[in-house]
Amino acid sequence: MTYLYTLLISVVLLITPPKNEAVDTVTALTNARIVTITQGTIENGTIVVENGTIVQLGTDVDVPDGARVIDLAGLTVYPGMIDSGTQMGLVEVGSLSETRDASELGDLSPQMKALTAVNPNGVAIPVTRVNGITTVLTVPSGGMLPGQAALINLHGYTPQQMYAGFEGVVLQFPSTGRRGRFDSRSEEDVQKAATEAIKNLNDTWDSAQLHHRIDSTYQAHPEDGRRPEYVPSMEALKGVVRGEQSLIIQVNTAKDILAALDWIKARDMNNVIFSGLAEGWRVADKIAEAGVPCLVGPVLSIPTRASDRFDKAYKNAALMHEAGVKIAIRSNDTANARNLPYHAGFAAAYGLPVEAALRAVTINPAEIFGVDDRLGSIEVGKEATFFVADGDPFETSTTILHVFIAGYQVPMESRHTRLYEEFLNRNPGLDKHNQQ
Repeated sequence: MTYLYTLLISVVLLITPPKNEAVDTVTALTNARIVTITQGTIENGTIVVENGTIVQLGTDVDVPDGARVIDLAGLTVYPGMIDSGTQMGLVEVGSLSETRDASELGDLSPQMKALTAVNPNGVAIPVTRVNGITTVLTVPSGGMLPGQAALINLHGYTPQQMYAGFEGVVLQFPSTGRRGRFDSRSEEDVQKAATEAIKNLNDTWDSAQLHHRIDSTYQAHPEDGRRPEYVPSMEALKGVVRGEQSLIIQVNTAKDILAALDWIKARDMNNVIFSGLAEGWRVADKIAEAGVPCLVGPVLSIPTRASDRFDKAYKNAALMHEAGVKIAIRSNDTANARNLPYHAGFAAAYGLPVEAALRAVTINPAEIFGVDDRLGSIEVGKEATFFVADGDPFETSTTILHVFIAGYQVPMESRHTRLYEEFLNRNPGLDKHNQQ
């Protein structure tokens, strides 16, 4: 018990409120190379930020009187990177159940919102954002319908302040194969389980569509009918059934991807996003034909089959992009979500054009999540969410010098930087003691 109290106190001491420049401060970033993503690259340009928004951008900009000026000569500004799949804010220490809040009991809980469980003081948040990742999709886990993923900015005192404008219902698509190399079930048992899982999914969706029809009839003619019974899970699926909310289908093997494509076609669904896609390259033409956007990753992974080349996971994003699939890259991590740029870097090294790799962690996810009017590129009228680097962000040798999220200049401090400084400047007290 004493150990647990000590651990909790240590975590509290590590958490410090962010110290930010006031969002209403007018800030001008001058003499910068600006990679806008959507409007080319501006050399020796200026960005003026006011009230959290980019109000001026270009080479011929009048810096307002009294503005705080940051000279970025020799440096490059990029849009904040977006990680399209993490459990940021939901999991702190994977091996400690008290710090995990990513899943609920049961197979059917689409009404559970990841946003309500996000811990704004998570230690992984500053560790991630100082590497240029400003926004992440945090995803619940668990049963077939574990809840609703939320897009969050990595700054804020409450989950509501962090909310970045997108929530999507998550579906773990039933697997039609073995769970892994240690799955010792017979082929008959594997097939039986797969058939049962698909039937369960179809029954659930039939119920959701029926609930939608009853509710729609009641809303149109309340005087002629009775309000449908309140069922939380069915209410949560109503937006997806009506096409008002996205369904994020997590699926990986080629066989399951094809089954998922057949399922959404039979249901006439066009508000679907695929996530995972470890074997997306095998059926990329089918995905492209269906027009389903994909959250691909992790790139830093191993092949799904022993017979595959060692680099298939690295090439997956490139092969899907080449086939015409709209992709965004995810780390599928939390403690190491800071490595998102290196996932994109590996994808670029193995065939994905560098410009496409940049888009896969900026404007593509913003468009997929419907927030491209605010995030994903550097444009006048968009949120001032970007970072400043001394080189290519996909290179490990590059240093991130400044990070802005919705106009706030967040501190370039994290648990990692504090530990580095502590051990860099440690006092050799033991030597003094030994001299005595």
